[in-house]
Amino acid sequence: MGIAVLAGFGTGLSLIIAIGAQNAFVLRQGILRQSVLPVVAICAVSDLVLIVLGVGGMGTLVAAYPTTLTVVAVIGGLFLLAYSLLAAKRAFRPSGLSAVGNGAGSTRAAVLTCLGLTWLNPHVYLDTVVLLGTIAAAHGTARWEFAVGAAVASVCWFAGLGFGARLLTPVFARAASWRVLDAVIAATMAALGVSLLVGA
Repeated sequence: MGIAVLAGFGTGLSLIIAIGAQNAFVLRQGILRQSVLPVVAICAVSDLVLIVLGVGGMGTLVAAYPTTLTVVAVIGGLFLLAYSLLAAKRAFRPSGLSAVGNGAGSTRAAVLTCLGLTWLNPHVYLDTVVLLGTIAAAHGTARWEFAVGAAVASVCWFAGLGFGARLLTPVFARAASWRVLDAVIAATMAALGVSLLVGA
């Protein structure tokens, strides 16, 4: 495996692992075992598209039109605040896995939420398209090897997070655990939403 691939894997993983709205959502779906495959696939494929755009030079175009990111920031901020309210509501009315972990959640709702959390976050464009694209450019002709490494990191992370979350099932069989998780998710989403709106 080439150095550029390893560099891409390490860089991609470092950017993805940070706790954020998308990771929190994937974790929750994984614990519930609801629509895990489509959610993981959306996250991984979206990252792949953004990585290709960044390495292909789209980062320069995104940086040249900051107004576009401002619009995305406002819409994304409002979206995150709305989702934080839903999470807060769940925190006040928690249920154990025996009640909600039966796979009966709406796949359509999960897919739409995942798409919103992924594509309405301006940070994803700055991190994946601009930053990752800039770092990849430093590898010259090996930049696409760097992109492969970053893409593999994305697939590994989201698959591990989504399908590995089921190991936490015993913990989340208690309603109190859901209260804590949803409270953390609500706080995270609200903080991110406010930061986007203030930054815009």
